[in-house]
Amino acid sequence: MTARSLRIAGDEMDEAIIQYARKAYNLLIGERTAEDIKITVGSAFPQPEEQTIAVRGRDLVSGLPRTVRMTSTEIREAIAEPIAAIVEAVKMTLERTPPELAADIVDRGIVMAGGGSLLRGLDRLLAEETGMPVTLTDDPLGSVALGTGRALEELETLKKVLIARKKS
Repeated sequence: MTARSLRIAGDEMDEAIIQYARKAYNLLIGERTAEDIKITVGSAFPQPEEQTIAVRGRDLVSGLPRTVRMTSTEIREAIAEPIAAIVEAVKMTLERTPPELAADIVDRGIVMAGGGSLLRGLDRLLAEETGMPVTLTDDPLGSVALGTGRALEELETLKKVLIARKKS
């Protein structure tokens, strides 16, 4: 099986939103606010209707609390770099996929799991960028925990795979 993990992608998106609020609005927001923005209006692909969100933070000039309205388009632009990194990682993984698995992927497509896969439009963007069908697993967050548990059950097999990859 060919897999690539982007464990920090969600954190990078949150950080990108924090930096955007700082540069565009002179507004300091925290990680939790950035994550809420990402979940509420974030997307990787243009949506049928633009959404807005009231964002509360601290004005960097006056030091006082302030609220601004941000659009889903702004947030998509803010997280464009981490999204591009995800797309690139998927493409690199597909390029390195052994030929015997490539046919299965073409037939069955890519299955996304994890919290980052919940970002609106990420499946559509990956499908467009790779030309392959992309689906979201039924339980994206639970499947990560389940997969980790199964990997731990097969720790000896996992060690062999990791050691073999390290040597090549």
